[in-house]
Amino acid sequence: MRNQSASFEFCSLLRQTTSMDVYLILIGDEILLGQVIDTNSAWIGQQLALHGYRITGKMAVADARADILSALETAAQRANIIITTGGLGPTKDDITRKTLAEYFGCGLMFHPETYDRIVDYYARVGRPLPDSARQQATIPERAVPLTNKVGNAPGMWFEREGKVFISLPGVPFEMQYLMTEEVLPRLRQHFPGRPLVHRTLRTAGEGETAIAKRIENFENALPPHIRLAYLPSLGQVRLRLSGQWPHEQVPPDAEARLQLEVEKWADELRGLLADIVYGKEEDTLEQVVGQLLQAQGLLLGTAESCTGGYIAHLITSVPGSSKYFAGSVVAYSNEIKTKLLGVRPETLAHFGAVSEQTVCEMVAGALDTLKVDVALSVSGIAGPSGGTPEKPVGTVWMAVGNRSRIIAQKHVFARDRVKNIQLAAIFGLNMVRKFLLNTL
Repeated sequence: MRNQSASFEFCSLLRQTTSMDVYLILIGDEILLGQVIDTNSAWIGQQLALHGYRITGKMAVADARADILSALETAAQRANIIITTGGLGPTKDDITRKTLAEYFGCGLMFHPETYDRIVDYYARVGRPLPDSARQQATIPERAVPLTNKVGNAPGMWFEREGKVFISLPGVPFEMQYLMTEEVLPRLRQHFPGRPLVHRTLRTAGEGETAIAKRIENFENALPPHIRLAYLPSLGQVRLRLSGQWPHEQVPPDAEARLQLEVEKWADELRGLLADIVYGKEEDTLEQVVGQLLQAQGLLLGTAESCTGGYIAHLITSVPGSSKYFAGSVVAYSNEIKTKLLGVRPETLAHFGAVSEQTVCEMVAGALDTLKVDVALSVSGIAGPSGGTPEKPVGTVWMAVGNRSRIIAQKHVFARDRVKNIQLAAIFGLNMVRKFLLNTL
């Protein structure tokens, strides 16, 4: 009876599997031990979703033959596209090639083109060719090699019983190159599928619950083939509209019609949330603030206490930021606030470092010290200690201004130090954005 039940469950899984279903297998002891944070599956998932593929599950397994073989069997029951990452390096614990050869019932073969590419690489950088070069150029006989132009280990493509198995290096930039240049183009040819269109709006300063309440009527009015997803992160929420025709209703011009329809709904959503939408798709707050400053010909400076220069780090992570960002004064101590920013000792004594009065004086001091047009200041209690009943951990005052006006705001964030620093930076940058747009 148990065997019949298991057989029925297996057949049911096969019937439910579609050509667009993908299963991820992450290979590596370092992932299971927490020594390496898995960012690969998130990136792969985002890219696959953009092209209409659906991830049905993922699994992390050790660098062990039995575990990898078991994962491959499970994945083959759940999806028609199986992608593995990791285990393709030159060391003895990298056993993915050998295990894949066993799974597909074939031997290993030497691939001269891969070997020549590795030889050329070491010659270019002036380093001796390692003994492991030949091992990395050895692949299963049934594999179609995927050319890796940014690393040594090739990706591999296998086909069996209508399913595709793809093996990629675990190194993120190598995996991303192979996914973009080799895997996705091949998948689109092999499994064309239904077109899927996404439009994403980025918001800041309001949580998903409050946003959902504001746009309840909008969400209820969406047609069945367009969905709205809330993707929250610290201080921000991404709103992603996704359109996909049902299988039985795909018109010849499906993608073009979907793009127009999803764009129409995105424009309506943008209008409903105009006060909190700051960008779209892959925009970041620091990029948008930079674009506004550059368009208005303004120079920004920051005066940071509790954030310790983190806001300046975000701003300068954008290429070309030197055109609109002068620098920062990290005024962590009261002495620096007084000496470099001109905060009055009596202000600190009477109101404290975390106060409206102090951050306003920090802005005025930064405008003079840094010789900028606009300044942002932040002072708070990041924690985990230092809070009082009047000013608990997470209390942050921030101000933004120019020589005509200065505006201050108070926030009470979390009890976690890292989150408080990150939230202060996000809310501070959003405050600058709104100040520049005259919506603050």
